[in-house]
Amino acid sequence: MSSAYPHMLAPLDLGHTTLKNRVVMGSMHTGLEDRLWHRPKLAEYFAERARGGVGLIITGGFNPNRKGWFYPFSGSMINYADAVSHLPVTRAVHKAGGKICLQLLHAGRYSYVPWSRSASAIKSPINPFKPKAMSTKEVEQTIQDFAQSAKLAKFAGYDGVEIMGSEGYLINQFTAPATNKRKDKYGGSLENRMRFPTEIVAAVRKACGPDFIIVYRLSVVDLVPDGSTQQDTLQMARAIEKAGASIINTGIGWHEARVPTIVTSVPRAAFADATKVIKDQVSIPVIASNRINTPDVAEDIIGSGKADMVSMARPMLADADFVNKAAAGKADEINTCIACNQACLDHTFQLKRASCLVNPRACHETELVYTPAASAKKVAVIGAGPAGLSAATVAAQRGHDVTLFDSDDRIGGQFNMAARIPGKEEFWETLRYFQKRIDNTGVKVELGKRVELAELKNSDFDEVIVATGVMPRTPPIQGIDHPKVLSYIDVLRKGAEVGDRVAIIGAGGIGFDVAEYLAHGGEHGKPAEVDAWMKEWGCAPESDAPGGLEPAKPEASVRQITLLQRKSSQLGKDLGKTSGWVHRATLKSKGVHMLPGVTYKKIDDEGLHIEFDGKEQVLDVDHVVICAGQESLRELFPGEEKQSKRNGSRFHLIGGADLAAELDAKRAIRQGAELAASL
Repeated sequence: MSSAYPHMLAPLDLGHTTLKNRVVMGSMHTGLEDRLWHRPKLAEYFAERARGGVGLIITGGFNPNRKGWFYPFSGSMINYADAVSHLPVTRAVHKAGGKICLQLLHAGRYSYVPWSRSASAIKSPINPFKPKAMSTKEVEQTIQDFAQSAKLAKFAGYDGVEIMGSEGYLINQFTAPATNKRKDKYGGSLENRMRFPTEIVAAVRKACGPDFIIVYRLSVVDLVPDGSTQQDTLQMARAIEKAGASIINTGIGWHEARVPTIVTSVPRAAFADATKVIKDQVSIPVIASNRINTPDVAEDIIGSGKADMVSMARPMLADADFVNKAAAGKADEINTCIACNQACLDHTFQLKRASCLVNPRACHETELVYTPAASAKKVAVIGAGPAGLSAATVAAQRGHDVTLFDSDDRIGGQFNMAARIPGKEEFWETLRYFQKRIDNTGVKVELGKRVELAELKNSDFDEVIVATGVMPRTPPIQGIDHPKVLSYIDVLRKGAEVGDRVAIIGAGGIGFDVAEYLAHGGEHGKPAEVDAWMKEWGCAPESDAPGGLEPAKPEASVRQITLLQRKSSQLGKDLGKTSGWVHRATLKSKGVHMLPGVTYKKIDDEGLHIEFDGKEQVLDVDHVVICAGQESLRELFPGEEKQSKRNGSRFHLIGGADLAAELDAKRAIRQGAELAASL
């Protein structure tokens, strides 16, 4: 055991069983849950985390009946055939020395089926289907369905279940006044509203006996208007313990909440104090969750008495060996989750298989395998951005002799700019991880080295990987070379002075990042303080305000900023599904003016001349920042890509050099890893 993390790594005695440490791999739907033929992949996904040392694994959600489906034919635990299909999963985890609970989740009004049911017939703002209110008989039958599903889970070899009572799903819809307008014994008073979850817990305990873990996921703060108060939640926690729960896990916010809870701009462990309030009221173990991504943060939460355990879902996607590395005193080798959501939650909500931007092997453990190379090759990687770093380190891990070149004086490429954006400081962690990987795998690095094509052609490298990235696209606007004009690289990398009145041309991800950077005054490198962040979003988890909400008090932008795009669609429409709304809301709260459907006329001493809404006008600005896309840098790639591949060329093209769409580190890192795995 590492002396650095004695609390995190301490065993936890639950009476009938002992967990080897205090780290929980929290529930996350991956898309592998829904199809029987994916069970072997799901088994290896969980087994790799069990081998990595996690104390308790909780699966993605499985529905207790068909009215609780996420969508048609989503993963369920309804009959013995379902249970038998899970035997390979539990056996793999137990063989790896782990313990695992099945999460039971009824989607309620979040279900994407027209026959959805909820506490009351109130439509969710994020779902096109309006649910029907459950009859009293349906409620009682659903309680028995949960109990039967738990019994089936025990038959399937699970050590326990987690009952999903948070995030705005069915049980949470019963406990919150906002969605429970019932007149029967399951509605009205708090005692009635919490009857549904307490009867579920009691029924599961009766069905499964004392030697079975029951985790209850309690919504500690709903973050929706007319949600539960803190006093409601504390009373529910005590009732859940009395009903027979083994552990209380803390859930934060509903999916429809307009307060971010897990994106990278949320401060680390922002909600741990809210968990402590619950812990002080019950005698069973309590789990803290949300934006816990390093062993230091986890150790502090447990050591300071805010929780007995910590839940980390996405960090276990990023690094299956998180716990083992921490225990071995190698925390600096952990591939840290940067909370970008791009390959995990965004995929899930698009009904794609989840993965991880910084670890493309996540949920692809049986497909993307880094086996030792049959024979070592001499490999050159040109470009030390995300694509090149991924390719170089995986190739070296497999035994190849790798040299990484970059004309810059540091590794990281575009990540060096992304990490400067307020709320994206976590990106530095990825560069720290790759630097450690370079050291450990023996990649030879030549920085400040500009390589020529002729040099590569005449070299003795067996494989040349071109990962030279992109350069900013210069739009054909009259006056584009005016002194007022800056590129995003001038601003984010070169530290150019920017005036008080700014127009930003291009409202993709980079445009939004530049707007955020300039709105904050161009300060970077220091994550937001929790208290300041809470005030900005009107989040008051430790108050007794309904839903934990108070009036937001955002700070206005330090500059007058106008963000423009040619397209007539909503600005930021194509940003990440689960994080784009946060970026849009942030800029709106800071008073950034957003204009779609703009025609750019010219730039001169007067400012930026545009046509908007059929009228010509001049934006009197000090600077115009160009964020109008990128072009691939392919000067080191001989000939056309298709021709080179067809001829079996030793040259390979990956990352932005391959496709200069909106900067896509997810694709770049995956491409680099896949290519290196194939060499």
